[in-house]
Amino acid sequence: MMSYYFSVCSTVNYQETYISFLLEQYEHLNLPYSFQTSLSYITSPILMGKDSIIIWNAQDEPAGAIGFIHGTGEHDYEDRNIIQIQVLFLKKSSRSGRTFLRSMQFLGQHLAQINEPVTELRFWIPAQSALQKLCAKWAVKSQSNATEYGDIEEYRMDYALWHAAVMKYPHELYY
Repeated sequence: MMSYYFSVCSTVNYQETYISFLLEQYEHLNLPYSFQTSLSYITSPILMGKDSIIIWNAQDEPAGAIGFIHGTGEHDYEDRNIIQIQVLFLKKSSRSGRTFLRSMQFLGQHLAQINEPVTELRFWIPAQSALQKLCAKWAVKSQSNATEYGDIEEYRMDYALWHAAVMKYPHELYY
């Protein structure tokens, strides 16, 4: 089993690595948006408050990334209790249920230690059956939209329920 570790992108070097990694993986991200819109989702976590995480493999190479922002556009980002996950990506060679769970556990612990209470997580996915099946385990579909690049769906999760669910499995203490 390969080991992984996590870094919050709190320095310029980590932020550059986060953006470079996601741009290198762009064709594998399967984002149903134009490149310009996709770039805004990739970079917005850094531009809006440094909320991005790199997942590193045992060879100290980026294996994945998580990016999120506080608040929603419809409320001018003042509803900071809502976290919008902008990017969640693992390279194909790093994808496993265990790595995904550990990534969620790190994210949960990170969100639990920030000074702003979180009540809800939101994210959008391409409307694909495999993703829908995975997301339905954790979240409730709240809306669907058609774009010129394909159909997308928004999912929402109660933070406390999600956090309890991911933390009930054996986990490391990151904070």
